[in-house]
Amino acid sequence: MRHPIWSRKKREQTELAKVHAGQAVSVQTGQIRSHPFGWLEYGALDEHENRLFDQIRQAVPIVDASINKIIRLVGDFTVECSNQEAQRELDEFCKGVRVGPSSMGLAQFLYGYLDNLMTYGNAAGEMIPTVEEDSVGALYNVPLESLLVKRGENPLQIQFYSYPDGMTPELLPHPERILFSALNPKAGEIKGRSLLSGLPFVTSILLNIYQAVGQNFERMGNLRFAVTYRPQGGVDGGYAKEIAQDMARQWADTMRDSGQVKDFIAVGDVDIRVIGADNQVIDTQVPVRQMLEQIIAKLGLPPFILGLSWSTTERMSQQQAEILASELESYRNLLTPVILRICRYHLNLKGLGGSIAVKWKHVSMSDEVEQARAQLLRMQAKQIERALEENQTQTKGETHNEL
Repeated sequence: MRHPIWSRKKREQTELAKVHAGQAVSVQTGQIRSHPFGWLEYGALDEHENRLFDQIRQAVPIVDASINKIIRLVGDFTVECSNQEAQRELDEFCKGVRVGPSSMGLAQFLYGYLDNLMTYGNAAGEMIPTVEEDSVGALYNVPLESLLVKRGENPLQIQFYSYPDGMTPELLPHPERILFSALNPKAGEIKGRSLLSGLPFVTSILLNIYQAVGQNFERMGNLRFAVTYRPQGGVDGGYAKEIAQDMARQWADTMRDSGQVKDFIAVGDVDIRVIGADNQVIDTQVPVRQMLEQIIAKLGLPPFILGLSWSTTERMSQQQAEILASELESYRNLLTPVILRICRYHLNLKGLGGSIAVKWKHVSMSDEVEQARAQLLRMQAKQIERALEENQTQTKGETHNEL
């Protein structure tokens, strides 16, 4: 059995389970951290920012739902190869390749890859060959905090480092196995920009509104009472304290949740009011919608896909669907090179050749209907043209016979 990439001491903690007939080699991007602050010292991809984006997805469900919907809307794909033998191998590989500890299939790997790409602006993966290095045994979605990306000797090269001991970055011995993508990076930058960049401020305002709504509803919904006792002269004046304490005990017993309805009876000048009943709760519908509009505009999804019934027309919905289709096409363009590289690497290990192409399915059924309708109109137009040509030919023939 071949030696792993890391030392023998760390080998058992970084190896994957058996894959297919052989055993996968060690994951070179694996790490064992001695303390949780190693990334602060060595400048891995900004984990502070990544944690912030994770909190945004957890705090605002519409953000998490939007990213999940985009991943599903990107759709499925097929890999086509000019070599028939390689085609059969690719079909089996795309369906049965191991992805992490519990998933299978190239599509599952791409779901996690695209999720990281949109959430953090970067995504990384590793192609893990079998021990015999005759095929790709598994695909691994690399946590970004486990990988350090630096510029190489020139602006067109990048180098990958990992943290095998959790502290010191080490250059990866097989960079050709690493997959790395950046979403809309700035000119000359390696790091991409998250789809959620620009949302922390808007999200903080939205969460403040939600928190205030919760507190106000707790005050208004769970009624609190102000019981005012005004002692009179004589007996009340001498025993006002004792009377007030006894009244407080009786009120507490009356309001206790015992499953029975109780009445409170008092003698004298007693005033009972609901705290906050005379106040009006601020209407938050307008500011919440304003914040949600900013969030949805950044995510690029039409509101009706998220179940928001905002006023729109059929024409606007069609235009929004066209814009969404262009957004999904851009994500497909980012994933296509990753798919081609994985499949080419697998075929090279297998010793198979042939040209490879990725065929994406249509974005939605509406697109297929529109394309079918356009094809029908083209066929009808050609049929009308042929009929006109036949009529013209027949007319010319009759005119010639008359002459």
